[in-house]
Amino acid sequence: MKDISIIIVNWKVKPLLKKCLDSILKYQEDLALEIFVIDNNSKDGSLEMIKDYYPQVKLISLESNQGFAKANNLGLREGEGKYFLLLNPDTEIREGFFKKVIKYLDKHTAIGILGPQILNPDQTIQESVRRFPTFFSQVLVLLKLKNILNNNKFLKHYLEKSFDYHKIQNVDQVMGAAFFIRRAVLNKIGFLDEKFFTWFEEVDYCQRAKKHGFIIKYFPEVSIIHQGGSSFQKQLAFQNQKIFNKSLLYY
Repeated sequence: MKDISIIIVNWKVKPLLKKCLDSILKYQEDLALEIFVIDNNSKDGSLEMIKDYYPQVKLISLESNQGFAKANNLGLREGEGKYFLLLNPDTEIREGFFKKVIKYLDKHTAIGILGPQILNPDQTIQESVRRFPTFFSQVLVLLKLKNILNNNKFLKHYLEKSFDYHKIQNVDQVMGAAFFIRRAVLNKIGFLDEKFFTWFEEVDYCQRAKKHGFIIKYFPEVSIIHQGGSSFQKQLAFQNQKIFNKSLLYY
């Protein structure tokens, strides 16, 4: 069994994917990692780059963009890891990342899902923890009011505005950019819901895991750099909004 199966869903971010893979290999140490890259028909040279420079990567090439949930599930089905890490291609691993997480998860077996501290490229904290959505909070999000109604109780509760990002805590949900899953969770609740093309699939997964008694943990003892939104910048804003609305309605 591998220590961690790392699953990266790529769509048109070849330069960032290269940085991500280089950081994984740099800080792999002596761990048994396996790396999957599921490419959603990028057509940007990503496939050729992996074949030429990263022979250790297990490449799954799709003929069309299948979205985040379905692509990740291909890696989850194939992975042999004790733990799984769903990792965005626009992230970079930092020193000590893998060993610290494995040590912590090995010690705390009730934890089903874990999210690290996520940093912006300028090293500032990127907000990555939220409570589960409610009807009222999401109406306000859809109306684009979350940056205007700073003191609204529904938004403050949902966005965890008072959250301490330097403290290990139990949470409702962590961002899917770096999303550790214990194999026991996969065995218990199954795969990501493929009716989500993208957005809300990790929220749904956290909620399902929590309902089955697993702990969702925010773990700031390790961190990653996350560019944020790189793939979605390749699409028009109205297309992104359409996908977001559909996922929210389904959730």
